[in-house]
Amino acid sequence: MNITRERFKQDYEQKLMSLFTEEIDKASTLDKYLALGSLVKEYSAKNWSKTKKQYSKDGDKQVYYFSMEFLIGRLLQSNLINLGIRDTVKEALAELNVSLDELEETEVDAGLGNGGLGRLAACFIDSIASIGIPGHGNGMRYQYGFFEQKIVNGYQVEIPDNWLKEGNVWETKREDKSVIVKFYGTPKAVQNNGRLNFELENYEAIKAVPYDTPVIGYENNTVNTLRLWSAEPVTNAFNFQIFSKGEYSKAVEYRTSVEAISSVLYPDDSAETGKILRLKQQYFFTSAGIYSILRTFKNSGHSLYDLDKYVAIQINDTHPAVAVAELMRILVDEEEMGWDDAWSVTTGTLAYTNHTILSEALEKWPVQVFNKLLPRIYMIIEEINRRFVGEIYQKHPNDHDRVRRMSIIEGGMVKMAHLAIVGSHSVNGVATLHTEILVNKELRDFSEFYPRKFNNKTNGITHRRWLIQSNEELTSYITKCIGDSWKKRPKDLAQFAELSKDPLVRKRVGEIKLHNKQMLADMVKKDYDIDVDPNSIFDIQVKRLHAYKRQVLNILHIMDLYNRLKDNPDLDISPRTYFFGAKSSPSYHLAKETIKLINTVADKINNDPSIKGKLKVVFLENYRVSLAEKIIKCADISEQISTTTFEASGTGNMKFMMNGALTLGTLDGANVEIHDEVGDENMFVFGMSKDEVLNYLKYGGYSPRHFYNTNSRIKRVLDQLVDGSLGVATTEFRNIHSSLLGRDEYFVLKDFDSYCEAQERIDKVFRDKDKWNEMCIVNIGKSGRFSSDNTITEYSREIWNTSPKEIH
Repeated sequence: MNITRERFKQDYEQKLMSLFTEEIDKASTLDKYLALGSLVKEYSAKNWSKTKKQYSKDGDKQVYYFSMEFLIGRLLQSNLINLGIRDTVKEALAELNVSLDELEETEVDAGLGNGGLGRLAACFIDSIASIGIPGHGNGMRYQYGFFEQKIVNGYQVEIPDNWLKEGNVWETKREDKSVIVKFYGTPKAVQNNGRLNFELENYEAIKAVPYDTPVIGYENNTVNTLRLWSAEPVTNAFNFQIFSKGEYSKAVEYRTSVEAISSVLYPDDSAETGKILRLKQQYFFTSAGIYSILRTFKNSGHSLYDLDKYVAIQINDTHPAVAVAELMRILVDEEEMGWDDAWSVTTGTLAYTNHTILSEALEKWPVQVFNKLLPRIYMIIEEINRRFVGEIYQKHPNDHDRVRRMSIIEGGMVKMAHLAIVGSHSVNGVATLHTEILVNKELRDFSEFYPRKFNNKTNGITHRRWLIQSNEELTSYITKCIGDSWKKRPKDLAQFAELSKDPLVRKRVGEIKLHNKQMLADMVKKDYDIDVDPNSIFDIQVKRLHAYKRQVLNILHIMDLYNRLKDNPDLDISPRTYFFGAKSSPSYHLAKETIKLINTVADKINNDPSIKGKLKVVFLENYRVSLAEKIIKCADISEQISTTTFEASGTGNMKFMMNGALTLGTLDGANVEIHDEVGDENMFVFGMSKDEVLNYLKYGGYSPRHFYNTNSRIKRVLDQLVDGSLGVATTEFRNIHSSLLGRDEYFVLKDFDSYCEAQERIDKVFRDKDKWNEMCIVNIGKSGRFSSDNTITEYSREIWNTSPKEIH
């Protein structure tokens, strides 16, 4: 949009006065941020309305991305960038003695996700809008999100993430678009004009209230919508008569149970109450989203029999998989469509993205829980399964074992991934290796049964946030070198790779990285009182804490390196600073123990003057999107060290690569495709091959004890976990010790030597700064392939059958 500094200043002063009756010099920083956010949202409102109207008028096919998480982070800076007015606003605010940087830092991260799944969804809706695809997000509005992490004496402590405490300037509550979601009850068969229908009686009704957030496309007129649902009681549920009798908890019981649905992300589901709450959440936002879509669609005048021609729903992982049965329920029970027609419409509308090969992440619900909470939905799934089993027997007569493996309901469990596969027209993996494993191993029965359904769509990241927004200095330099076409055509970054031999470009890229590292070192000194050398190798592993991501391999190597320095303080190594950032699920005890181990090792190393500052370890508290934006641009080494075949894709690897970090990784997930782009010479590969891992998983024969007994370095660090040498109780890390010497299911000890050798290669190469910078430039230039703009273009063309729409 076009706006002058004078016009903006006038608008901003008026907005601040109208909202808070304050002059600029008297207003608080929070008030100034809220006024700016409100004004930016107002600037986007015209195009938001225009976009909705044009989609409706032209009858464009629209995409709805259903996800349990949307880890959108802060929106002020990205919205200013996408509107094309950030420089103007920054200059205008400076003339008013207001710092835009300070206002951007005032914004809290939206508590709408945890890890890669939610960040991917955020990148995708950004790319959908920036490409101009008619598409929207559909998810949950969590009151407290996941949690805010505090580190106390080295331990993770979870406190509520009250991100909505000051409200959310970007959202608009749409009470008029509310829908009713029904739980429990009894399905009752009803004869209607010779047709058998089902109605739910004695159900628990909950109101789903949508909150809409504009999703602003990059320098175009498209403004799509992220719709998030909040649970509210249908009526005023406070019973004064009961309260006055002293039955306080009963008086508010219903309201409390309702509000719990949209209270926190991923409540503990180890007990049945937690399982019910999680399933409630998933059905709640899925049902509300489908109702909302169908209500809008019916107003268009098109026939529901043509729904799949005008609507595409992408199921992001198994959380919204219940959409298959819910869409069938509405079409059959409420719209009185025949089963076969309804099934054709449902499968034509829905597509499913699988994000894992870990069995625990392929959701299964106990039949007794599912049937109790969603009785009619369970009946429909039973019927879907009955018909599907019949199809299997037609193709494979008497193959009872195949039926058992493929059945949607089996062993007292409802298998949501199976439901999503059967009820969708497309099933995609998220990296080439991941899809290969799905097709040939984990979901082989289904890929043989539905050979045309399976496809690959390698994940991507939005380069607008992860380069243009978070690394302004590098962005400016790239543009100076190759022009700005790459901002809208990210594959044009390849032109930058062609400059890798230019000594001046190498020098400047090194200077930018060092400047970024200095800023991170300053932050670490301020927040943690740890002195960090910006000239040291910044080796960074920031991601969700899980055993297969192998943070423990990283910290064991650090312990080994520390041992070598203690044995020889004059050991000739490049100084290292290791950064970790990760949250553990509150009930994941092994992961929480790993956090304690990292912090314990950090305390010991950082306070040991005998190693002459050659080694530092920093655990960055409360890892989140806004912190990632500060960290990723500073990395020399990107730790992507999951056990081969266990990481579906990864997107952190792409963000680091785009900012000039060199990948230290296994050939797992999207690391394989990064390797295809940059080759052995521009990354550091280690670890077991895919075939080695799959062979061990299939046939066994792995003995972690063998490595303990034959490798003195491994034995030493493992013994240190339990011998008191870390300065804590000998029982503190016993679970880690036992897991590594017991099953070591992620082959940490097997890959230890290979990992150490790769780290030694890093040490040698880093000493040649000119060569190192050349490798960084190649990685930056080759990263354009991994922009989510490219990924969404593939989804749009090959799954959704949609195309970009220009908003006039």
